[in-house]
Amino acid sequence: METLTRKQFTDAFPLFAKAAEKLTTDLLSVARLQKFPKDLQVYREGDACAAIAFLLSGDIRVYKAGEGGREITLYEIGRGETCILNASCILSNLSYPAQAVAMEAGEMLLITSNDFRRLVADHEEMRNFVFSILSQRLAEVMALVEEIAFGRMDRRLMDYIVEKSGDNRLAATHQKIADDLGTSREVVSRLLKDFERKGRITLSRNLIELKNL
Repeated sequence: METLTRKQFTDAFPLFAKAAEKLTTDLLSVARLQKFPKDLQVYREGDACAAIAFLLSGDIRVYKAGEGGREITLYEIGRGETCILNASCILSNLSYPAQAVAMEAGEMLLITSNDFRRLVADHEEMRNFVFSILSQRLAEVMALVEEIAFGRMDRRLMDYIVEKSGDNRLAATHQKIADDLGTSREVVSRLLKDFERKGRITLSRNLIELKNL
């Protein structure tokens, strides 16, 4: 089976670069390298969490789906990240509370739930990694709650793009748009990706192109 070197792992997960070699050796000895295709349903709501994925490449969207088919993105997982809901479920013995699907094909390290619990218990650096991801995701979800509670940011964002664009094209950074709308860059980026997925816009570097209006 193909294995990963410590350098390859820390290149993808720089938070582990200064960790004790014992931790990375321990982690890599129990991890299984696996490729995954685009559109793979990684988790369904209610699934048991038998393992946790550390992403080396690709993109996984974590979202909640309502009865009427409406979806809301909680966050996306990319290179150098793992899913905090996945970690929480393993550490608390709960089922997965959302949906997770691969938006881009990629590669991940899979660690069984038992091995993950042991690594967290045995290594402070692993606990620090989990807490850092938790802090980041909590901030994103709080921004999402604010967006939902205090106004339809998706509508405000689309109105902004339409108003500011010329020839259905808007050249602006996500941070500039967020500053203009009084929200966070993470919220703007998430909503723009949702618009793109629905075929309403096309995204490229610092450029938004309107479609199907």
